[in-house]
Amino acid sequence: MQDVCQSARARHDPCKPNPHGAAVPARAAPVPPSMDRLPTPLILALADAAPADWRAAVEQALPHPPMAPARLHLVRCSEAAAPEEVIVLADAPGDALAAALAPCGGTPPGPVLLLTPPPAPEADLAMLAARAATLGVHHWAALPTAALTPAAVALARAQARAAAERERGLREALAGAQARLDERKWVERAKGVLMSARGIDEDAAFRLLRGAAMNVNLRVGELARAVFESARWADAMNRAGQLRMLSQRCVRLAAQRLLRIDVREAAALSAQTAQRVRENLGVLAPQCADGPAAPACAAAQAAWDALAQALAAPRAELAALHEIDRRAGALLQAAEALTEALQEAAGRRALRIVNECGRQRLRVQCIAKDSLLAALQPSPAEAEALARRRDTALGEFERALRELEDAPLSTPDIRATLAQVHDEWLRLLAGLRGAARSDGRRAVVHASEVLVERLDALTAAYEHSLQVLMG
Repeated sequence: MQDVCQSARARHDPCKPNPHGAAVPARAAPVPPSMDRLPTPLILALADAAPADWRAAVEQALPHPPMAPARLHLVRCSEAAAPEEVIVLADAPGDALAAALAPCGGTPPGPVLLLTPPPAPEADLAMLAARAATLGVHHWAALPTAALTPAAVALARAQARAAAERERGLREALAGAQARLDERKWVERAKGVLMSARGIDEDAAFRLLRGAAMNVNLRVGELARAVFESARWADAMNRAGQLRMLSQRCVRLAAQRLLRIDVREAAALSAQTAQRVRENLGVLAPQCADGPAAPACAAAQAAWDALAQALAAPRAELAALHEIDRRAGALLQAAEALTEALQEAAGRRALRIVNECGRQRLRVQCIAKDSLLAALQPSPAEAEALARRRDTALGEFERALRELEDAPLSTPDIRATLAQVHDEWLRLLAGLRGAARSDGRRAVVHASEVLVERLDALTAAYEHSLQVLMG
């Protein structure tokens, strides 16, 4: 019976040879039986000691010959070759029947009729009937051999078929109800996303979903699921992108304290930065679990653990700062790999702009960090490398800013936030021109923090935009 159950569920399985060497040819897909034509059955004899005239009596009662010999394991082809009906000949609904039907999980591929002799007077009929029903038997007829007339067999087959049809209808109704319930859940989740992201009420959120679904010719539930999943992916990418920026902020704050620039504020911001990294990793870990981004998430966690250990050590020496910078670079690389893995796993092109906007925060922190490191009297080679790295980040920031300003994905809120980002960028450039002085370095620190706040708001605006949510 296991082969029957597997073959009924297979979708593309070529005809295979049976254990006796002869191939069982695949048949055309079975036509649903009508009331005047019962399906051609497959007879399964489980009782080796059953009288030989039992099988003969059943075959004589059939309008057509059975489709296969007595051993069910000969049926090994595709769904089209699965039996339309199974007639089981057994002594009782015992272990042999359980072994034959158990692989089907209670849902055989077609009607199952069980024919047995009358049970013994002391038999527990309720237990036997319950066991047969649990295994997937649709009708159990306990008849003596003399009663196996064509009329009796035809009636038993019709009863099994009617029970199977009713069971199939109930399963379909249950599946439909479950699908409608799932769709309703997705709609409620998507409405919550839109209400939070767009600041609208529940009715407006549903109208938005319904209108968008009509535009793209999808059911509301299908679009609602896509909206909710897009929101989750966008949030995950935003958090992974923040890790890149936070890694470099850790170095900048360590350099800031070494240079005695707003030491108390830098210490408080360092604690907030560490807490933010931990929160982001805590949210990302379960979302990435068992997915393609899981290795990258684990690598980011390991890199942060190493960086946190370096941050906890005394920081009064330049050597400690270099170690912090090295470990922060490892976290940056891991966070970059995690962000790219999330974008690839999401498969949504609209999320690219969330990634690019988040990368702007990283560039700002790199620029500020390198400006402070340059004030710590590096060697000529180190100073040249810092200047080159800073100039590269400056060019990349300006290029990306132009792309964001020219992008069609825009709203009044996004355009207003972009204008604020542009203004703060000019202030940061002004501070960089005086970075050789202490007041210039303080201006760089302040401008970089304000600019990151503006970019956080811009990234959130892209994350919550309809184009990103609706994909």
